[in-house]
Amino acid sequence: MTVLEIVTRSREEMLDITAPLQALVRESGIQSGLLAVQSPHTTLGLTVNENADPDVQKDMLGHLRALVPQSPSFQHREDNSDSHIKVSLVGPSLTLIVENGAIQLGTWQGVYAMEFDGPRRREIWVQTIGTRTP
Repeated sequence: MTVLEIVTRSREEMLDITAPLQALVRESGIQSGLLAVQSPHTTLGLTVNENADPDVQKDMLGHLRALVPQSPSFQHREDNSDSHIKVSLVGPSLTLIVENGAIQLGTWQGVYAMEFDGPRRREIWVQTIGTRTP
């Protein structure tokens, strides 16, 4: 397992982690297989989405904020229950296909860490599974 460290700068943010994940795949020597990506944090989700237009990120965060706003009626004492709910909706992990030594993504796709309780220093756990270069 490899640990990817990131730093988020806002309470809610989408951070493009495609390039560092591609670099980890290259360094691993895997040619064909899977990349498992896991957030060990209950308020940091992972997703694949469009990376060509930054308005998509604004729309996603804005609509999740509207769908699950912070609320004084939440009973969790840390005042971040909305963050936990958003990660449950987005998900804490991804499984990505690796072929020819690269993560396979659509033309407009990127891999994102979705921060819902930042700013923070975070870890993302990464595991490659498959055939490696001899």
